[in-house]
Amino acid sequence: MFYYLFAYLEKFDIPGAGMFQYISFRSALTVITSLIISMVFGKRIIKFLQRQQIGEEIRDLGLEGQMSKKGTPTMGGVIILGSIIIPTLLFADILNIYVILMIITTVWLGLIGFLDDYIKTFKKNKGGLAGKFKIVGQIGLGLIVGLTLFISDDVVVREKIDDEQSLNTEQTIAIGEDIEPITHDIKATKTTIPFFKNNEFDYEYLVSFFGKHSQKAAWILFVIVVILIVTAVSNGANLTDGLDGLATGTSAIIGATLGILAYVGGNIIYSDYLNIMYIPHTGELVVFMSAFIGATIGFLWYNSYPAQVFMGDTGSLAIGGIIAVFAIIIRKELLIPILCGIFLMENISVVLQVGYFKYTKRRFGEGRRIFKMSPLHHHYQMKGYPEPKIVMRFMIVGIILAVVTIVTLKIR
Repeated sequence: MFYYLFAYLEKFDIPGAGMFQYISFRSALTVITSLIISMVFGKRIIKFLQRQQIGEEIRDLGLEGQMSKKGTPTMGGVIILGSIIIPTLLFADILNIYVILMIITTVWLGLIGFLDDYIKTFKKNKGGLAGKFKIVGQIGLGLIVGLTLFISDDVVVREKIDDEQSLNTEQTIAIGEDIEPITHDIKATKTTIPFFKNNEFDYEYLVSFFGKHSQKAAWILFVIVVILIVTAVSNGANLTDGLDGLATGTSAIIGATLGILAYVGGNIIYSDYLNIMYIPHTGELVVFMSAFIGATIGFLWYNSYPAQVFMGDTGSLAIGGIIAVFAIIIRKELLIPILCGIFLMENISVVLQVGYFKYTKRRFGEGRRIFKMSPLHHHYQMKGYPEPKIVMRFMIVGIILAVVTIVTLKIR
């Protein structure tokens, strides 16, 4: 809203109004506002949840210090959601198609998570929302995101024209001291492959056998990939939310990395210098991601050990979905296994544990386990590691993975 207000005031030569045209300036304001909302209003929301006796029901798994968490307010994800949406509406270009998609993602998965927490807390149903309904909701969001990226005329990839004719005529446009080559916008299902010199991959390559229909088939494949990624990452974040500050801290690290990738990929000068895909208008997503970073760090103030509040599915499903959709929009979804390595390990540990248990029970008559307990963070708890140490070490691994992700911009 302020973006349009100050764009209007700039016509009257109001001093400082032009600052709101700079993404970096609005991103800084967004982080500050998000931190203020999450830290100041977060305390009041926690007290409200306590008065309403909206506490976490703890299932005794034999973990050290586990039962001391009983009664800790849950559904604190509303703090994260509010701290993301309000600053975004204030400082971002809310007519930007990518910002619209991110707001839809936040609200959509936030509502699904809220419904799950509501059933657990108020209906006293420990199972919460049935898994099939969660999956339907995640698939629905994947369809919305994938089809929007396909249908919207605002979603394009900008490529340089490097054919012989353009090279011979030396068609260039001067931008200050920088030179921008002639470009054209295309609808494409291209994405980025890490560690390869020619690091652009088109989903159309996989369906080239469809001939003249390969482009349409590529978009169908792309939508399916979007659905799988949204489902996997949101569930991964949900599984990671098992220790105080773990999901929040790792998500903040992932968010900061995605913000950097969005900034360079949405800037024609930096993308040309780094020889990476340039997607017009995605730079505006930096403002949204700034709100995300501020919200998660602000929530971590109350969620760090010993936690005063839990985010619940309201927060964990939403932050996972935000990370997934954001990476898809900036065409960095193939970096998710690296960047979201913590989520991936948590997911894989559960799949391996359940699969191996069922296999050994069928073959030997009794189920056996690979880990002492899954998800993975509980395995280390069972081994006697203090909870804060597990969280800190997982976050250190998350930082290492974030650095590797950024380094892929140059290592090919």
